[in-house]
Amino acid sequence: MIGLGYLVQAVLGTNTVADGLICQPTSPASLSIVIGPGSITQMGPVDASSYGSLLADTAGIVMKMGVNTVPATFVLSAPPGVGQSINYLVEASFQEADGNPVVLPYYNAANPAQSFSGPANSSAPQNTLRSQRVQLQVKAGLPGNTGSQTTPGADSGWVGLYQIGVAYGQSEITAANIAIVPTAPFLSWTLPSLRPGFGSGVQTFSSTGTFSVPLGVTQAEVEVWGGGSGSFASIAGLPSGGGSGGGYARKLVTGLVPGQTVVVTVGSGGPAGTTGGVAAGPGGTSSFGQYVSATGGGLNYLATVSAPGNGATPPGVGVGGNVNFTGSAGQAGVFNQGGLGGAAPMGGAQNSGTFGNNGSFPGGGAAGAGTATTGPATFNGANGGGGLVVVRW
Repeated sequence: MIGLGYLVQAVLGTNTVADGLICQPTSPASLSIVIGPGSITQMGPVDASSYGSLLADTAGIVMKMGVNTVPATFVLSAPPGVGQSINYLVEASFQEADGNPVVLPYYNAANPAQSFSGPANSSAPQNTLRSQRVQLQVKAGLPGNTGSQTTPGADSGWVGLYQIGVAYGQSEITAANIAIVPTAPFLSWTLPSLRPGFGSGVQTFSSTGTFSVPLGVTQAEVEVWGGGSGSFASIAGLPSGGGSGGGYARKLVTGLVPGQTVVVTVGSGGPAGTTGGVAAGPGGTSSFGQYVSATGGGLNYLATVSAPGNGATPPGVGVGGNVNFTGSAGQAGVFNQGGLGGAAPMGGAQNSGTFGNNGSFPGGGAAGAGTATTGPATFNGANGGGGLVVVRW
């Protein structure tokens, strides 16, 4: 028992832990609830009472586990006053009890041939079973006007598990009436769900979605790239500049809660400008919830627009990370060549193209559109590289 207690302590610590013990309405529904099988693990004395010649050991403290293998049913009552409600508290505690007394056979140590009935031939029965169970009880609060009733606190040595609200005239308990007490010490993970260490899981987002925090995970390293800018079409024989690259950020996000859902936004690459008059677009911002983000790359116009950057809005930047990098600005077009597209830090490289090349993934700016060597020929621009979010835990 002591060895198992220390094993449990090494795994769960020394705080009280409950597992299972699911509270549900009866079927068919009534003013009763059913608490399913489960366990409670709690610190307690090695031996609270003596047994025969074995003395009590209340100085030694060890983790003990009580187990219930059958459901327990409790009947509740609605409050008597019109417009009133009452809250009940389901509380639990570890219970250890000795029972099943039997008169045991002994022999006389001075004369082994002589049998005794009970210790010292006293015919006194002795307990032969020690049970360790979950003790459950329901504690009623005071009735109050609906919405103002309060839940009673747990008794000393007990822990609250559930709160059940019952209104005047109510004849059955539903799942909506049952809520887990915020401080209930339910086990939120099991060993098979735990991961061996950081980097054991990775999820990549190339489009917007959601990240569900796995069981046992409370922190994650997140990398985000903003989308690269698109490039304009060339006009009247003049080349366009390359689009700017998106920004980059990396952050160790802490304080996550298993089961929590985080919205992941992935910025798209900016669209290409066309000779038909459609303007190019900047890259979109990528983000991991409100924790960290990276903005998209800005636009770069024609080579005739004044320097620096030929009219480019600032390239993308990282925001809120432990590491924040700025993308490269797109370059000016030269003669009949489109300008170079800007690079994304740790991501898409700078690129070029006579008549416009799409930006490199992730986050690279599109190369500008060039012109023909003779005549006023024009060409469409190109799309920026899309953003990216990578989550590791």
